Amino acid sequence: MTSNNKDVDTMLDLLFIQENGEVYRNPTEVQMSQIVLPCHANHCGELSAGQLLKWMDSTACLSGRKNTLYIVDPVHIYNFQLSIGVVGKVVNIIAKVNRAFTSSMEVGILVTCEDLYTGRQWKVCHAFVQLKQVIPRTQIEQMEYSLAAERRRMRLIHAEIITDLLSSSTAQLGECQEYEDAVSAERTRVESVELVLPPHANHQVSTFGGQIMAWMENVATIAASRLCNAHPTLRTIDMFHFRGPSHIGDRLVLKAIVNNAFKHSMEVGVCAEAYQGGEPLRHINSAFMTFEVLDSDRKPRTLPRIRPEPVDGKRRYQEAIARKKIRLDRSVCPFHALSVPWDPSNQMYLSYNNVSALKLMDTRTNWVLASEKNKVRLYTLEENHMLFFKVEMNVSVPAEQTFHLLSDLRRRKEWDRHYEECEVINQADEDDTLYRVATPSVTKGGKGQDFILLASRRKPCDARDPYLIALRSVTLPTHPPTDDYSRGEVLCAGFSIWEESSTVTKITYYNQATPGVLPYISTDIVGLSSAFYSSFSACSQFLEGLTAGHKKSHERKE
Repeated sequence: MTSNNKDVDTMLDLLFIQENGEVYRNPTEVQMSQIVLPCHANHCGELSAGQLLKWMDSTACLSGRKNTLYIVDPVHIYNFQLSIGVVGKVVNIIAKVNRAFTSSMEVGILVTCEDLYTGRQWKVCHAFVQLKQVIPRTQIEQMEYSLAAERRRMRLIHAEIITDLLSSSTAQLGECQEYEDAVSAERTRVESVELVLPPHANHQVSTFGGQIMAWMENVATIAASRLCNAHPTLRTIDMFHFRGPSHIGDRLVLKAIVNNAFKHSMEVGVCAEAYQGGEPLRHINSAFMTFEVLDSDRKPRTLPRIRPEPVDGKRRYQEAIARKKIRLDRSVCPFHALSVPWDPSNQMYLSYNNVSALKLMDTRTNWVLASEKNKVRLYTLEENHMLFFKVEMNVSVPAEQTFHLLSDLRRRKEWDRHYEECEVINQADEDDTLYRVATPSVTKGGKGQDFILLASRRKPCDARDPYLIALRSVTLPTHPPTDDYSRGEVLCAGFSIWEESSTVTKITYYNQATPGVLPYISTDIVGLSSAFYSSFSACSQFLEGLTAGHKKSHERKE
């Protein structure tokens, strides 16, 4: 079988051979395969997004059901990005629980399309579903388990980011503009009602989440069509938020309106409310969907502009701009990008990618032990013209204290001779700090280097997580390069701190060397080993010396 997508190869290769020779499969993994029939398709002969959401909901809930004794219902669907699936092809859906939290769990979903005649496969979409109420086994599961905590962190502060952007709307988002030929948002408003019947519900008489999503996608598509007078194509869903349950006999009132239209895309806000008899409406679901209109060459068409309604339209208009800015910030913060511009609106995604890149480096295999001296171990790994380093050592210091001492980069010059100066530029929040670090010249009479670094700290969510201190370069307009220093860049570096016991901690330092950093650390592995050994021996003495000093001071007070 061939594939034109590396993600497909990675995600489909879920089998793992255990030591006893048996094939291991994640116990929460569920697979579904469906042939795309004409009844599943839209006007272009492509798989309807609403039908796909039904299948995804069923697969995700069955996966979650394997991890709990209770019926599970979706709470959020986020990071939904849709490509295409065509009539006559087979859609394969794989879902598995990435991580269970106290009152919820995250299920990762990958959807691929398969041509049975050629064997070719390609990715249609991916998403993560949070379910209301697993121990990772393989390296891929460990990685997803760890990253799930970061994605949950992003969900929890997403509303705060929107609020911050709106509070500075003029500077960040611009004024609400008037266009002569704009279409009134009121013209796009859609309201439809659906009766929940037994085929729409599970055996607990709760409405299938996928059915609700399909109905919502239907009214959103109608709203988008009224703006462009064409058949729109759903591209992304910002977030499905399930606020409450629905049951057989409920009447669901589905409302949609175009919030804003940009050059090639539009955002549609859609909500679902439920009622029975004469009771008041219950808000049970909401989402924001992004649509495009494709021409005959399958290129996005230019869309008419929108004129927001006077009552509540300007708020929705500005919020749509804020969500678009967040999506753009997310797209320009890839793991491989150097020195991404930092500002408060993209801090969440920079911090996420900063920590995630460090976690991904931790899952890499084929590390080669380059040297070991006095229990300081140096590993190297060459991949795609990049050189990765890993240094491991144990110290007789509690993990939490090690974390606090190493996470303050201003103290690093006390043990690392490469840190000549270090100042705090911006304390973004409790976990993210911006530093300027200056290092000495490696040649006599040459310039030193300086770095603008984002340091992201994370405490463990449970015993299977380490403390993390992730570092990466960013750019700030307030701190441009100067003539006195050459501006350096750090793609990914940082510490992983594991608690071995109450008094012993394992410290792992990672660094992904870039061409600009290589001259500073040398390619001579013997000299490199000596430099790392010297630095981390000094680090060990620094940590253990401070700990011993604090202990003696505490004993004298007693």
